[in-house]
Order: sequence, then structure tokens, then C-alpha cells
Amino acid sequence: MQLTSYTDYSLRVLIYLDTIVPPKLTSIREISEVYKISYNHLTKVVHELAKLGLVESIKGRNGGVRLAKKPADINVGWVVRQTEDNLTLVECFDEENSACVLTGHCRLRGILKEALHAYLEVLDSYTLADLTANQSILHQLLKIK
Repeated sequence: MQLTSYTDYSLRVLIYLDTIVPPKLTSIREISEVYKISYNHLTKVVHELAKLGLVESIKGRNGGVRLAKKPADINVGWVVRQTEDNLTLVECFDEENSACVLTGHCRLRGILKEALHAYLEVLDSYTLADLTANQSILHQLLKIK
């Protein structure tokens, strides 16, 4: 399974915002430059994170973005479920539109559903705080002063 770049960028934004000490407002431009991600694409990601209640966005000259929740309250599995638009691993997961002649009788479908469940269960066991426990290294890599 491969996550979309949208989910990847969402997680990276959250990691960046949690790495800033003390927590302060940061610009989307700053984050896009650090990660070398399109500013326009990252703006959409941050907008969605704000709608999900994960990021607080403040407009204006002195505005920016910051985490809206404590890192320990941001569950990685939940973020992935909210930012992935399609967790359908194979065609037969969508019974209404599946054209596979094996649908309903193929054992692979059950195995893949079990694997997806296990994958999400592992992600559910982590929070943003777990992802950023190595703050000193993250500060160096993200060039945070």
C-alpha cells in the first residue's frame, strides 16, 4: 500500500509544526521551502488540516499556522483515514463496481482486508508525539533554530 502525497504532506506539516519550540506561528511558505514542496499544494493541505481541527490558521500580516491540538492527541491512523481518499486496495473491495469474475469467491480479498486492518491498527497505536520524539535530530534536519 502506498499513501498519497497528500497524506504524506499532511503528516510532514504536522511533524514540522510540532518540532518548532516554543510553539509559534509558522508560514506555509517556510514549510514548503524546508520540504521543497509546492507552496500551492501545501496551502491546500494546510487548509484541510485546519478543517479537521488539527491546525490553527491565522490570517493577516503576522499570521501563520500552528498546531491546534496537543501532539499526543493527534492519532496517526486517524490522520491517514481523513487524508486518504481511497483505501480500496483492489477492485473487488468495491462490490458495486467490481468487474472481477472472482468477486465473492476469491480468498485474496479477505487476506487483503485483514492486511489493511492490521496496517491501520498499527498506525492507530501512534500519535504525533511518537513521530517527533527525536526532537534534536528533527531540529537539525528541518533547520529549525
